[in-house]
This record gives sequence, C-alpha cells and structure tokens, in this order.
Amino acid sequence: MKTLITFESSAFNTTESKDYFINPGCFGDDVAKWLIDELKSKGVEVDKEPSQEDFGWYFNFNLPEGRYCFVIGFKPESDNVKSRGTWVGWLEHKCGFISSVFGGRKRGISQKAVEIINQIMMTSQNKIENIIWHIQNDFDKTSEDFVNKKS
Repeated sequence: MKTLITFESSAFNTTESKDYFINPGCFGDDVAKWLIDELKSKGVEVDKEPSQEDFGWYFNFNLPEGRYCFVIGFKPESDNVKSRGTWVGWLEHKCGFISSVFGGRKRGISQKAVEIINQIMMTSQNKIENIIWHIQNDFDKTSEDFVNKKS
C-alpha cells in the first residue's frame, strides 16, 4: 500500500530555522499544525501539537480503524536549505515498542488513514502541488539522502 506522500508547496516555511528546531532546517512544524487543524475539522481525534524529530515533525491521530502517526520532513533540492524542495510525509501504525522493532509501524495501516490525509491534500485550495503517493520501501531505496537523514 502507498503510505508515503511527496508534495511541493510554497505555503510553508522552508527558509527560516526557528530557535526551537532541534537541528537547523528541521522544517515542518507549520505543515504538521495545518494537518492537525484539518483533521480536527473532520472530527478526528488528533494530538493538540506536533512533536519534533531530528529531521522533522510528527503527530498522532486515531480513527476507528486504528491509531496512526504522521511524520513530515523537508528535503531541499540541494544542500542549500533555501532551495525549492520536496515535502516527504508518511503514515505509521502506532504500536508498542516490541512490535515496532519487528516492523509493526509499517504494517496494519488502514486505507482510511491514507484516504483522510489524501483528501486534505487534494482539497488544499492550491496550497499543495505535485502530490505523489509511494510505497515506502520503494521510495526508501531511491531516496538514499532522505533515508540517511532519518537515521
């Protein structure tokens, strides 16, 4: 199943590192906040605020089909953080530590979780462009730079 999304957008911050970023160029807080607000408006139980990783941001949400985490980060076209680039986001199944170690985050993702994120992106009124859904393992094989950044 395609659970990883790439898109382009000039509506979100990709140039100004904030003092609360774990690392310079750790963009995505505004994208995550926007998605949280959109999910809330659809009646979805979702975290109040996103949390930060060393490469981006994430938040958790619940659907009748299960608990999920959406992770978002920015991949600039070059080492120049101010260049146009691509947003990369993916869904994970919320699971316990042991299950996570054995790949549980990539299994059990419902089509409904993908559909609700896709619906938000597709109806974003020109905020989002060039939306492409990927199979995460295939994307990881072809996007070594981003995979290394996540590690």
